[in-house]
Amino acid sequence: MDEYETEVLADVDLEEPVLVEGLPGVGHVGKLAAEHLLEELDSTPVRRVYSQHFPPQVSVEDGIELASATFHAVTPEDGQDMLVLSGDHQAQDNVGHYGLVETFLDVAADFDVERIVALGGVPTGELIEEYDVIGAVTTEDLETELEDAGVDFRENEPAGGIVGVSGLLLGMGQRREWPAACLMGETSGYLVDPKSAQAVLEILQDLLGFEVDYASLEERADDMEEVVRKIQEMEQGAPSSPDEDLRYIG
Repeated sequence: MDEYETEVLADVDLEEPVLVEGLPGVGHVGKLAAEHLLEELDSTPVRRVYSQHFPPQVSVEDGIELASATFHAVTPEDGQDMLVLSGDHQAQDNVGHYGLVETFLDVAADFDVERIVALGGVPTGELIEEYDVIGAVTTEDLETELEDAGVDFRENEPAGGIVGVSGLLLGMGQRREWPAACLMGETSGYLVDPKSAQAVLEILQDLLGFEVDYASLEERADDMEEVVRKIQEMEQGAPSSPDEDLRYIG
């Protein structure tokens, strides 16, 4: 196996698509958002990327599948075409991050991607009620467009910058002259956060013009609110029922 390998799964014609990235990160915000898009809209897997820099493991849910990242062609009835990047892993080392993002951008070039939107979360360190979406962009035009959609731009935030694939897509995408943005939903950083994912998706929906239903994401949010309630009870010393199970915190 080569260091980076791209498998062709299908050839689909897309019209001025936007690359939308949603890999695991803080609160799994980007991953949840991308997965919800793929659940709600018709999509076709078109490319799969393998790398020696992914964790050395396979999934067994639907047969044996080596760790990878997958591009999906999405052509909604309304709105702009998308090339959605999803997966269960990021690279395990710095070299792998750079090499994978270079490979991802090569795939984007093959599909004549117009611009890049990375999805993720920014940790607040505390449980929150109102979910703002913070933005970072490579062009002034994109900043204006995102501000009009309700994105908040804050000086020197997120503190420490944007790490991983999302950050490199902006930096390396800019070097290849792509307009690029990152939408980051505020999240505690402690739990998987469907509410933050929905806040990010609502901005993306306004930006690209598609429509999706949020019922399943809202149901997951209700489940996580129950987890938060149990945690708060435990912190306050309240007794919990023996059959209350917290194993699905992730």
